[in-house]
Amino acid sequence: MPIYRLSNDLVFPDPSLSEDDGLLALEGDLSPERLLLAYSNGIFPWFSEEEPILWWSPNPRFVLYPKDIKISKSMKKILKKNTYRVSFDTCFRDVISNCSNMRKEEGTWITNEMIEAYCKLHELGLAHSVEAWYEDKLVGGLYGVSIGKCFFGESMFSTMDNASKSAFITLTKVLAEKGFVLIDCQVHTNHLESLGAVYISREDFLQVVQRGILIEPLKLHF
Repeated sequence: MPIYRLSNDLVFPDPSLSEDDGLLALEGDLSPERLLLAYSNGIFPWFSEEEPILWWSPNPRFVLYPKDIKISKSMKKILKKNTYRVSFDTCFRDVISNCSNMRKEEGTWITNEMIEAYCKLHELGLAHSVEAWYEDKLVGGLYGVSIGKCFFGESMFSTMDNASKSAFITLTKVLAEKGFVLIDCQVHTNHLESLGAVYISREDFLQVVQRGILIEPLKLHF
């Protein structure tokens, strides 16, 4: 099946038409309008600098339901000690830049084009960062996109043990309190599985996303 090439029109093909690996379409742009349309339909961009923009919709999907977060005894101790101070939306560009820099040797999809696109979403109140600090130094964090009651995680970084995990757990607790229905983890990692993330079918994922967007199509405020 040929990969769908996007035009200037704000439209995506049906996610069920994706390749076995989840690749659905290529080209297009990273405008806020296209990114929001993509996330609302279970699609996200993921590509390297030498590639065109690639759009993915994996099946199954790896997600975490905020109320199902698993916290180990060792992490509970770290959180209780307040080893890291966690903040929200204080330095989005620093967080996404660190996520990019931590992956440059192995090849990163967080290109300069991606950084600017998500910083624009942040300015619009649709992309958010969570920061972990140790003695006033940024040592970990994550960023993602929020639409309605769904949070679409993008990437995290850590320069000290358990810093990004502290940020993620703190975020998850806040999202649970705010009634969020889902955190999209996109693809499997052992790290996220240990925190309670599970596989669900793309069909189930899209149903939850549509429900979450319809519940309250508002911006997330921390």
